[in-house]
Amino acid sequence: MEILGYISAVLIGLSLGLTGSGGSILTVPILVYLIGLNPVMATSYSLFVVGATSSVGGIRFYRQGLVHLKSLLTFGLPSLLTIYLTRLYLVPALPDQLLQVGNHVVTKGVFVMVLFALLMILAAYRMIRHKENICQDSYGEERGQYPKILTQAVLVGLVSGLVGAGGGFLIIPALVLLLRLDMKTAVGTSLVLIAGNSLVGFLGDMFHYAIDWVFLLTFSALSVVGIYLGSAFAHKVNSRSLKKGFGWFVLAMGVLILGKEIFL
Repeated sequence: MEILGYISAVLIGLSLGLTGSGGSILTVPILVYLIGLNPVMATSYSLFVVGATSSVGGIRFYRQGLVHLKSLLTFGLPSLLTIYLTRLYLVPALPDQLLQVGNHVVTKGVFVMVLFALLMILAAYRMIRHKENICQDSYGEERGQYPKILTQAVLVGLVSGLVGAGGGFLIIPALVLLLRLDMKTAVGTSLVLIAGNSLVGFLGDMFHYAIDWVFLLTFSALSVVGIYLGSAFAHKVNSRSLKKGFGWFVLAMGVLILGKEIFL
């Protein structure tokens, strides 16, 4: 199972390279069900893996001029602060047993995996229902949008902090619809935001957990290899169809995880 987990690390990066999103949503299930980490530790390791992998993609987009620096400040600072505080204070403060329903005890680990499964289902819906025509042609945020931008940024930081995912499916719509970025720039800016959020969130964990750096760096390196492979073949495949197919796969995985954690 561990060997399959390491192979899956490449698939995380491969998905990101081919579709521009989605790969990070698989990291926690791979770490939990294939590698055997407990769910809370898996969210911590996921933040590092997602941050390292997204950094590679973000650098590539930045070199192409497809990262909007003003949006990084407008959206990035609130989400960075939220995810850091979530990992430093909120996650460690959650009790090991959250509640009991009859004979069924809801532990912190079960809560994290159920929340993650719901996130997978929502992300899958976004990938399946993805439409290119929502893009705008230029940047031009309005003052009235700032409360919405702040709310979305805090939500991204909270979700990313709790489940260890990048939150790209929340970030990209905000950049496109609220900050009026075109889709390519939104994807590039999103990767930089995901990298920053994930790595800052991981810093909050370093005060609480002993990190297995050999495993973490090896797993992350395999994921980075995957993103390079995906980028090399991205122009040879229909990314829209691939993203929709991947969305159905993530949906099935989310439903299976939800069923396993609730009924088994």
